[in-house]
Amino acid sequence: MSEAEVSAAEIDRLYDRLNREAEAGGYHLNPDVEFTKGLVKSLIVNEGRYGYWACPCRLASGDKQDDLDIICPCDYRDPDLSEYGACYCALYVSDAVRRGEKQLGSIPERRPSPEEREKEAQKRSGKLTGLSLPVWRCKVCGYLCAMEHPPEVCPVCKARKERFERFLEPS
Repeated sequence: MSEAEVSAAEIDRLYDRLNREAEAGGYHLNPDVEFTKGLVKSLIVNEGRYGYWACPCRLASGDKQDDLDIICPCDYRDPDLSEYGACYCALYVSDAVRRGEKQLGSIPERRPSPEEREKEAQKRSGKLTGLSLPVWRCKVCGYLCAMEHPPEVCPVCKARKERFERFLEPS
C-alpha cells in the first residue's frame, strides 16, 4: 500500500482508536495531532506492506519474527518514555511532555543489532527448576504468565500473542 492510497478517514479512525487505547492504558499520544496523524498514516502503510504495524521510524525487514520488537507499540517504548519523554518515533509521549513541562530532544536508537538480539535470546533460554509450565513474557510491557501458550492478548498492554516470548522453560 502506498501513502497515496491511505484515506483521511482511515487515518482518523486509527488515530481515534490508538488515542482511546493509549489513554485507557495510561499512555499519551503526541499532542501535535498533524505530526501524530503522519505517523498513524505510516503505520497503515506498513501494515499494508508487511501485514503488521512496523515502527514508522525504523527500517523493517519484512520478516515478522525479526521485526517483533519494532511492531508498534515497540519493545523500546517504555524505556524511551521514562528516559527521554517520548518513544523513538515520538508517537507516544510522557505526561510531562504532553503538559508542556518537558521539551523533546533527539532519542537515540536503543534497538540492538540483529547479532545482539540473537545473543540475548540465547541467554534467556535458561531453565529454572520446579516449573511445571513455561513462563511467557510480554516483550512490550514485561507481563509474565505461566501457561502452556501465551495469552491471545496481553491483559496489561493489549499486545497480541506474537509479542510474547518464552521466558522460562519448565523443568
